[in-house]
Amino acid sequence: MVESPQALRVALLGCGVVGTEVVRLLTAQADDLAARVGARLEIVGIAVRDVQAPRDAVVDRALLTDDASALVDRSDVVIEVMGGIEPARTLLLRAIDGGAAVVTANKALLGHDGPTLYAAADRAGVDLYFEAAVAGAIPLVRPVRESLAGDRVTRVLGIVNGTTNYVLDEMTTKGLDAAQAVRQAQALGFAEADPTADVEGHDAAAKAAILASLAFHTRVSTDDVHCEGITGVTAQDVRWAAQTGHVIKLLAIAERIGDGAVAVRVHPALVPADHPLASVHGGFNAVFVEAEAAGELMFYGRGAGGAPTASAILGDVVTVARHRVGGGKGPVESSYADLGVLDIGEATTRYQIVLRVADRPGVLAQVSAELAGHGVSIETVRQARSDLGGDEQADLLLVTHASRDAALSATVRALAGLPVVDAVLSVLRVEGA
Repeated sequence: MVESPQALRVALLGCGVVGTEVVRLLTAQADDLAARVGARLEIVGIAVRDVQAPRDAVVDRALLTDDASALVDRSDVVIEVMGGIEPARTLLLRAIDGGAAVVTANKALLGHDGPTLYAAADRAGVDLYFEAAVAGAIPLVRPVRESLAGDRVTRVLGIVNGTTNYVLDEMTTKGLDAAQAVRQAQALGFAEADPTADVEGHDAAAKAAILASLAFHTRVSTDDVHCEGITGVTAQDVRWAAQTGHVIKLLAIAERIGDGAVAVRVHPALVPADHPLASVHGGFNAVFVEAEAAGELMFYGRGAGGAPTASAILGDVVTVARHRVGGGKGPVESSYADLGVLDIGEATTRYQIVLRVADRPGVLAQVSAELAGHGVSIETVRQARSDLGGDEQADLLLVTHASRDAALSATVRALAGLPVVDAVLSVLRVEGA
């Protein structure tokens, strides 16, 4: 029989918005957490860059230290919310080698070099949990990693970045342009002072890599993910989307291609207005997981913010702490499938293409012939007099049938070269139909 310790020593690496909420929950719920775990969770230190910086009153300043290595060495459970690749990676490997269980919210590190951490935790026989790294408070990692372990996942599709969803939602519902919506997101605390990681899609790409690795038992890094952000989405794109009954969302998509490969991509896409993802507003996230036996599952909730992320972290802390008290260990990395990771060109999708063309007979026939020459057929077409062009120009909006992304991309390049096409105004993929 394993003897329960009186307390487990908990180290916190980082004390920003999320770290502060972790401290708040550990403090406010100390008695309940002790009852759930079988031992008290005692914060023995909080590693920060600047111990003199102002902090929330819930943070005991006596616990602050700038010696993260020494703190890690005297801990049973290490919670990492500092973000970035280094020094987070070095500190977590040190914690694992020292026998500590690790809970992290660091999607950038896991997406970039998760296998190094997984292998180290496996060798050391300790837990590595990371529910908070993907979709904030939404229980998503554990269902994919554990609940669906006996099933065969075929596709993961969804909104995994709250900042971009807020920006696109404001553009759709209030008519703001992208710059205005980003500034508003910053004022409300949804976006960082430097929103690059969000609006360029890098944050979503890291999360997509983590989900794909879990879903398909294959090592997928951020470098394997095709990544496009929302910086190219315009107010006119939003209006065109509405004309065809769509809204624009930044989607993360990981899917099986045949039996031996996967493709993972992040990009803005048109979603039908009656699709559940279209009604995901503000900073919320929603992810569909499709599996052969379970069918289609949807996970929805707050994808970011201090309290929601801290909730996911505490759930992991309780789990790894229970293992420390009662024995046992959580799942290790599963990469046995070792599927190939294909370029986005092999994925099947549809395009919405808006062209500025000469407004005269025969133009549509020439455009249709060019598409047919690339094996791409048209599903719908709309034409209107151009608002910005001259009287002899029109805007032609085409939605294609499904085809390989490589064929669709080649088609767009060919269309741009037609004498009757003055400009390619917009190209967006269509998903969820």
